[in-house]
Amino acid sequence: MKIHLLFLRVALLALSLESGTCGATEFLSTKPTARIDYWQQRQADITAELKERKDLDAVRLVFLGDSITDFWHLGPNPWSPSKRCGRSVWDDSFAGRPRENLAINLGLSGDRMEHVLFRLLPQSAGGLGHLDAPGLHPEFIVLLIGINNTWAAETAMAESVFAGIKAVLTAVHERQPKSTVILQSLLPTNDETKNRDVVQPVNEQLAGLVASQPFAAYTRYLDLHASFIDASGHQLGQHFNDGLHPNESGYRVWRDQLVPFLSKLRAAAGAKPGNQ
Repeated sequence: MKIHLLFLRVALLALSLESGTCGATEFLSTKPTARIDYWQQRQADITAELKERKDLDAVRLVFLGDSITDFWHLGPNPWSPSKRCGRSVWDDSFAGRPRENLAINLGLSGDRMEHVLFRLLPQSAGGLGHLDAPGLHPEFIVLLIGINNTWAAETAMAESVFAGIKAVLTAVHERQPKSTVILQSLLPTNDETKNRDVVQPVNEQLAGLVASQPFAAYTRYLDLHASFIDASGHQLGQHFNDGLHPNESGYRVWRDQLVPFLSKLRAAAGAKPGNQ
């Protein structure tokens, strides 16, 4: 009986080792794979969507920016699945109901302003031409960009960020001159020094820029910053996943500022929904 039990235990051990070995060969870590970072796959996906999407002529909103814009299209955060991003809010508001807010998301994680400029550059000039897709004639281009240039920053930082945003705004208008650009403020971070030295002064400059010519003719300024700070001016951390990127409730706050703003612009212009 003891010999039988010993044999059974050995057999079970051998089976478990065999199963473990077979299971290990299924891990991606065991297979040679070319490195493709998130931003590379995302950029390829954007390029493919612009080429293959059949309803571009119905798209009324183009969202353009870095990861803060990109993560509208994510549900669980891929790097921290317990945290949620903006996908459910996007699906409720920008996926086609109502039709006048049908949108496409051209946000790309990690993009600095020089990278957005490259994506906007026409293919004939060596860029990606992300606003040049046939049939793409949005009513509004929703732009939020700049915070990534506060890392590995140029000197002077605030002046560099403002100049970059101005350059992107100009490039957007060149590629889609009939669209109104919604230039949004930088969001507050959890770095109070950065907020004081860069975010707040740049936002003040952006508000003044949009009121000046030629930008006033095609740009409207949406101050999101005020909705993400408390009475003392500190970031409302409950709306962020990591002190920089909004969480699901943060994207809801953003949506609740943006959608009425679009409605007011349409009403002021006397335009019917869906018409330019």
